[in-house]
Amino acid sequence: MASISLQRLIDKQKMTNLTEEIDISGIKITQPDINRPGIQLTGYMEHYDATRLQIMGFVECSYMESLTDEQKKPIYERILSNKTPAFVFCRDLMPDQLFKETAIKYGVPLLSTSKATSTFMAEVIRWLNAKLAPCITVHGVLVDVYGEGVLITGESGIGKSEAALELIKRGHRLVTDDVVEIRKVSEETLIGTAPAVTKHFIEIRGIGIVDVKMLFGVQSVKEDQEINLVIKLSEWSKDKEYDRIGMEEEYVEYLGNKVVCHNIPIRPGRNTALICESAAINHRQKKMGYNAAQELYKRVQASLEKKVE
Repeated sequence: MASISLQRLIDKQKMTNLTEEIDISGIKITQPDINRPGIQLTGYMEHYDATRLQIMGFVECSYMESLTDEQKKPIYERILSNKTPAFVFCRDLMPDQLFKETAIKYGVPLLSTSKATSTFMAEVIRWLNAKLAPCITVHGVLVDVYGEGVLITGESGIGKSEAALELIKRGHRLVTDDVVEIRKVSEETLIGTAPAVTKHFIEIRGIGIVDVKMLFGVQSVKEDQEINLVIKLSEWSKDKEYDRIGMEEEYVEYLGNKVVCHNIPIRPGRNTALICESAAINHRQKKMGYNAAQELYKRVQASLEKKVE
């Protein structure tokens, strides 16, 4: 199961640890869902998921302030006796002394942030969804072409890295070469990243390893990219029929999500980088509502109708 250390989340969100007495080195967050324990503070503990990060906002803190110490003690005991990753107090709000003492007793970290509750929740959910998403690795090259994430796949030696290098030279950005880590962050979105070991490196047969960031500058690389289009390179065969109009889209599936896929035959003289650029622009145009193949079909139909008349 994927997990993120609590310390990494603290560093990412620049939070303050209010309970430094507690050793947090072994605490892991295992799911992106969070919880605001408002109803639990009233005593209702059914369906309380203690594995989630607990967020305390103005409403929760105001309710706690309205209680007496006699009322607080059994509620705090019930909530904090569960194995919870952490309680986060937003808007620089602070827990009362009894809450802090009970949290230290059960080893539950208390954190603080100056961010508004809704803003903090949105940022944490987005970040945790990306880091804890289901992940697979595929062989290919991922490049940001005009804002479209183009995943180039194909057999070894077909020319994927060479095409990526030409795209980088044209001003586009490399995400990863050879190994692409694909994470499913939602039912519609796949995010591709590079393994830490090979980040910013690209392999060119006959030359070796090239550091794209050092060679072309920081503007030539990108940390992650949504995968919008897959281009599968294959050797051209005269015996095989290829789609020459593109009326119907083909798809490839990763982690249950479908992505548009173009099968591109490669033969000497074809400019693969230019084809990738054209495919990315055409895909973007389709998303904006214009399909060249359908437009051609309409013109042909209109021409035939005129001849019949």
